[in-house]
Amino acid sequence: MNYPIYLDYAATTPLDKRVLEVMLPYFTQHFGNAGSRQHAYGWVAAEAVATARRQVADCIGATAKEIVFTSGATEAINLAIKGTLQSSSREKKHIITISTEHKATLEVCKSLESQGVEVSYLPVNSDGKVNIEVLKNAIQESTILISLLWGNNETGVIHPIKDITAIAHECNILVHVDATQSIGKIPVSVTNLSVDLLSFSSHKIYGPKGIGALFIKKGISVLPQQYGGGQERNLRGGTLNISGIIGFGEACKLASEEIEDNKRIKNLRNLLETLLQEQLLEIQINGQHTDRLSHISNISFPKIDGEELLMRLNKIAVSNGSACNSAATEPSHVLKAMGLSDELAYASVRFSLGRFTNAEDIHTAVNHVAVVYSRVII
Repeated sequence: MNYPIYLDYAATTPLDKRVLEVMLPYFTQHFGNAGSRQHAYGWVAAEAVATARRQVADCIGATAKEIVFTSGATEAINLAIKGTLQSSSREKKHIITISTEHKATLEVCKSLESQGVEVSYLPVNSDGKVNIEVLKNAIQESTILISLLWGNNETGVIHPIKDITAIAHECNILVHVDATQSIGKIPVSVTNLSVDLLSFSSHKIYGPKGIGALFIKKGISVLPQQYGGGQERNLRGGTLNISGIIGFGEACKLASEEIEDNKRIKNLRNLLETLLQEQLLEIQINGQHTDRLSHISNISFPKIDGEELLMRLNKIAVSNGSACNSAATEPSHVLKAMGLSDELAYASVRFSLGRFTNAEDIHTAVNHVAVVYSRVII
């Protein structure tokens, strides 16, 4: 099959061949269960998991004992938010989050609202940033947790985590950060950020799908959401995904070692935006005037039918937002929160670049977009 140029790295990334190489022996030769403590098959698997756990921890500046493996970021977010609230003895419970969060967080919060938990969904400005004063004013005596996305998955806009954790901790409030898009793109230190919980996923950093992790700072109490055989220090029951964990560990190791490649990726993103602006003067780059992740560019194309534009962009693989919300027919809640009209939000495209993107891809993509846009403009 002749695939189009891939510019949807924020949805998922291809498995790096180096990651695959370290995974393969754990499908066949080293296939043991890490919970089998009576023989060598289990010992080898357990040792490999311990190594991977250290690699994942090192990637974010944590200790191995602070890492809990999950099936992905969505499960990690559920464990962080639900587990934290359920561990609290307070009768009245309140969470603060942001209106532009990933659906994984928003849907958890909606579920908790139906159980009597109060949730504040903070607005953002036209750049997609939360106002710190608004956040301060949202804090109540019953506030237990602030949960927010560090780098937005649709626009790449980055929130000031250190400022937020400082405010939260002054009020004895915990902070959970969804760092799924940020890992491997910007340096991450849970100590420097002073976060209490941090969730992320393997398949966004060239690792396998179906594996993720939650960092839980030492001393933080979280109740499990999945019970079973007591795996992951009784925080997440179920047989460990050995090959996935091995791949995740290697992906984290490579992400840390090659983080400087994001300078190249940022230059390519800037090239994409500059060339498109030169050819299509009316486009709007959402979040352009604030801090953004290096690999994401969200662009609105006025005076067109957005769905028709995407259907005709058959030489490049791009999206109109989060892959986890691809079935929705509503305009992006992220762009709407930033003040875009329904029409403009529908006519927006997310370009996301990655490890295997090159300058030729960008020039081809820009030329293709320009030709298609000229054909569908109203």
